[in-house]
Amino acid sequence: MFGKYKVVCNTAAGRRRYMQYLVPQVLNSDVVDRYDIWVNTTDVKDIEFFRLLAKQYDKIRLVWQPQGIVDGVNSINAFYEECVEDDTIYVKLDDDVVWIEPGFFEKMVDFRISHPEYFLVSPLVINNQKSTYILQCMGKLDVINYRRADPFDRIFLKSGKFAAELHNWFIDRYLTSSEYGQLHSGAFPLGLTRFSINAILWFGYQMKEFEGVVTGDDEEFLSSVMPTRLRKSNCLFTDAIVCHFAFGPQRKYLDGMGILEKYGETLHRLWSRDARMKQLDDFVQSCKSRVDALSEAECKELPRPDYVVPKHGNKLMKRIKTLIGEQKQYIRQ
Repeated sequence: MFGKYKVVCNTAAGRRRYMQYLVPQVLNSDVVDRYDIWVNTTDVKDIEFFRLLAKQYDKIRLVWQPQGIVDGVNSINAFYEECVEDDTIYVKLDDDVVWIEPGFFEKMVDFRISHPEYFLVSPLVINNQKSTYILQCMGKLDVINYRRADPFDRIFLKSGKFAAELHNWFIDRYLTSSEYGQLHSGAFPLGLTRFSINAILWFGYQMKEFEGVVTGDDEEFLSSVMPTRLRKSNCLFTDAIVCHFAFGPQRKYLDGMGILEKYGETLHRLWSRDARMKQLDDFVQSCKSRVDALSEAECKELPRPDYVVPKHGNKLMKRIKTLIGEQKQYIRQ
């Protein structure tokens, strides 16, 4: 609890290669009352990893896809319909958020309570287009060539090399020395514009106004469409920081550069200095090692949800549909 509010963290899961770092940090927070892991995968090893964690920690609740469909980001929407409790603040973190600033939940929830005028509130996210833009404009990050505040910027969103430089910059300058407070820059209200929702907070009662029904691209809907309908803005509160590993186009390059492993080595070293964090980290690592070692035969014996996985056409068919769409009428006269 924080004041009169229950705090529920949730993550659309997911991939254990990232969540091995996220889970200990969420569990370590006394502010978080419950951690909902939205099981949005059919990977039996990932699911078994989540089962082991939920068996050990009462704070973790596994939430199964309500419609029994798993289709990547397309099947996340249905989970939001449960996030509408009046007395609750929800904190949604992507499964590849690999580091959370100590005191993050206290600061973000306090800011959320103090500013009900905003629909979504986000922290400063290392590797997030809007956050990177703020770091650039505030002189915190020396980007050689100025980049616009474009949510689809080809460098901030798609360049693996840029993401690797950004992560190395943060780890080497700020994370290892715990000097990340130098990046704090206060609050930045956002207008009618999209931003990547790698880490967001909302009030359950505000989500309840539309019964948690999210349509289409959940990022577009939550960051742009619904705030516009509700006549509310969003806000980036940069006095709390998280690190988001990768957008899809960046992942292959980052993996080749060993960036995730660098985070892992750094975090294990930092957490070893805190008895509680080390205990949580050690248990999560033991669960991951146990799951990683499962044979194919053992995997076949594991319980699995009866999920439907839709099939999609190839890229050529998508292009044909796009071309056909260009012949359609778009505005009703």
